[in-house]
Amino acid sequence: MKRHRDTGQAGQSPIGPSPIGQSPAGWCRRVCALAVVFLGVCLGLAVPGAVHADTAGALTGYWLSQDHDGVFRIEQCGQTVCGRLVGLRYDGTDVPHGHDGKSECGITMLTGFVPLGDSQGRLGGNILDPDTGHVYDAQIWSPRPDVLKLRGYLGLPIFGETQTWTRYTGPPMGPMCKMP
Repeated sequence: MKRHRDTGQAGQSPIGPSPIGQSPAGWCRRVCALAVVFLGVCLGLAVPGAVHADTAGALTGYWLSQDHDGVFRIEQCGQTVCGRLVGLRYDGTDVPHGHDGKSECGITMLTGFVPLGDSQGRLGGNILDPDTGHVYDAQIWSPRPDVLKLRGYLGLPIFGETQTWTRYTGPPMGPMCKMP
């Protein structure tokens, strides 16, 4: 069996020219870069950049959680979208506290939401579970006016749960984030 030697010429590998006319190292870098982009699109990873005004506009405002036990204010936070818990339904005068002992009133639970590269109008970011302190991946989107979908998941969106929130139009919150 005859073996080929490296000719030392650009675009030649020990077994002949590379598929795209580059050195083997250059060809490998290009294939790896394309694989990373492909995986990012397939997995729904966030594409960096500013949130479009129309997407942010559809999502900003006050939202009532699915179980009607919390109100969130979603707003533009620099180049991302975030959400704070501004209203809670609770008994007595004590505001609920998270796992760290801090008040849940005003806690930022939705962070770092940016447009997803593969989904028009969907934003990807993180959501905090204040009861455990765990942070999960999440997506938010508005399929129609006054409806917000939030999907929290672990690793891949298929390993999660989607909630439907509705726009909050009720009276202002009472002292210490108490819902009326």
